[in-house]
Amino acid sequence: MAEHPAYPVGLRLTGRRVVVLGGGQVAQRRLPALIAAGADVLLVSPEATPSVEAMADAGEITWHRRPYAEGDLADAWYALIATSDPDANTAASAEAERHRVWCVRSDDADRATAWTPATGHSEGVTVAVLTTDAKGRDPRHTAAIRDAVVEGLRDGTLVAPHHRTRTPGVALVGGGPGDPDLITVRGRRLLAEADVVITDHLGPRDLLAELSPGVEVIDAAKLPFGRFMAQEAINDALIEHARKGKSVVRLKGGDPFVYGRGMEEVQALAEAGIPCTVVPGISSSISVPGAAGIPVTHRGVAHEFTVVSGHIAPDDERSLVDWPSLAKLTGTLVILMGVSTIGKVAETLIAHGKSPDAPVALVQEGTTAGQRRVDATLATVAETVRTEDVKPPAVIVIGEVVTVGPAAPAPRK
Repeated sequence: MAEHPAYPVGLRLTGRRVVVLGGGQVAQRRLPALIAAGADVLLVSPEATPSVEAMADAGEITWHRRPYAEGDLADAWYALIATSDPDANTAASAEAERHRVWCVRSDDADRATAWTPATGHSEGVTVAVLTTDAKGRDPRHTAAIRDAVVEGLRDGTLVAPHHRTRTPGVALVGGGPGDPDLITVRGRRLLAEADVVITDHLGPRDLLAELSPGVEVIDAAKLPFGRFMAQEAINDALIEHARKGKSVVRLKGGDPFVYGRGMEEVQALAEAGIPCTVVPGISSSISVPGAAGIPVTHRGVAHEFTVVSGHIAPDDERSLVDWPSLAKLTGTLVILMGVSTIGKVAETLIAHGKSPDAPVALVQEGTTAGQRRVDATLATVAETVRTEDVKPPAVIVIGEVVTVGPAAPAPRK
């Protein structure tokens, strides 16, 4: 008889009896998906792995602690046969055939009436891959295809825009510290589906090159000492394009809520009745030091780290930072947006008790091709910024953690 390819189908198992024979590793891998599908799972096995036993203890499955017996499949809609007893597997498979129950066999796929595809999930979509050639089944090959498709859907490299279920609105996406590989999987996927992207200069610029030609990109850059797009104008642009039925992504550097004014945009959208999804991003306050070999905490060195904005100098009446208290802390101090004010910051910290010899590292353009690290002490950092021509964006790290890395250079004194 000629071999024919398997017919792919999705089983709706909610409330329907599924019998699993055997409580070993195969059952451990397959049970979570059956439970997620809402199946009424009956496990028949004298023993089970700890993970499978935990599912039974939690009431997710019913466990009959005994070997397979004739009649176990009588009320089943689907069966998974995975015992270590070949005779029991053969008998159960024969019973499934008599009762017309679709049956998967882990020990002998050729004698099964159903095969389990390699499956993966991404945002409400299940990807299932089956080998069409019955004589050339290669589980590793099908799994590799599954992985490639799912990964492409997740990271946006395989673009599959929504159509019927697509909802206009705004996604506030944290793009991470600059390296395009450090945006979240969800953020990258939303970028791939966007009609309009409103970005600033701290967003991962390389990702814009991957956008489809029809995507409108709006530059909302607020460059230091240069041109800027007022926050009100950004809010208006988000609302305007969303009201046109567009899928809008507001791409921001780092995390939207870490000195990113993201909540102002969320509030404006809420007042306008525009749905907004917030996608967190990797903050430069921890990722940039890490990329430069600096841990913000380290056992026996720093038990806390504090992130502070340095865009307003300590002697400015608008400053909300308690600099005298920060000077007394023994942990790590991370300063964002502080290149222009670091001289005043250093003076203030020293005046309130911080050691002039406290190590300082400045990491410019962290995680990008232009990354560079410049080391100094609190007493010399202002001069170092000038002589080394350190420019924003740069993350400043103050504390003993600066010196713990294996490649940490000696501070400039």
